[in-house]
Amino acid sequence: MTEAVGTFRKSSYSQAESNCVEVARTASNGRAVRDSKQQTAAGPLLTVSRESWTAFLRQF
Repeated sequence: MTEAVGTFRKSSYSQAESNCVEVARTASNGRAVRDSKQQTAAGPLLTVSRESWTAFLRQF
């Protein structure tokens, strides 16, 4: 299982909303994504490679 090694950051697009996503760096320089309401390390994470994350960001 890939784990987040950085601090989770909330999306800047979410502002004061409670339905948000948070993103953190993984050990392999990919990204881990979680629901912002999930505040435990035991919850599910969507993990993607560095290349996949870069491709995703290029879409916007």
